[in-house]
Amino acid sequence: MSSSMNRLSYHSGMSILQVEFHDGSVYRYLDVPMHAYRELLRADSKGAHFNHHIRNVFAHAVGPVIDHPDS
Repeated sequence: MSSSMNRLSYHSGMSILQVEFHDGSVYRYLDVPMHAYRELLRADSKGAHFNHHIRNVFAHAVGPVIDHPDS
């Protein structure tokens, strides 16, 4: 995936992007549109794309994994 991110998932009903990092932390980014998630998946450098277009753009919450994201 990337040097820092282990797994990405998206919950379309809640517009939540869930990012699981290699250190075990889980961040849920709120009100992320589907197109932003798709752009992240298509990015050549997911880490760079995340840092420029997701990380400080969308509000986030830390903590437990959402059990049934869409992807």
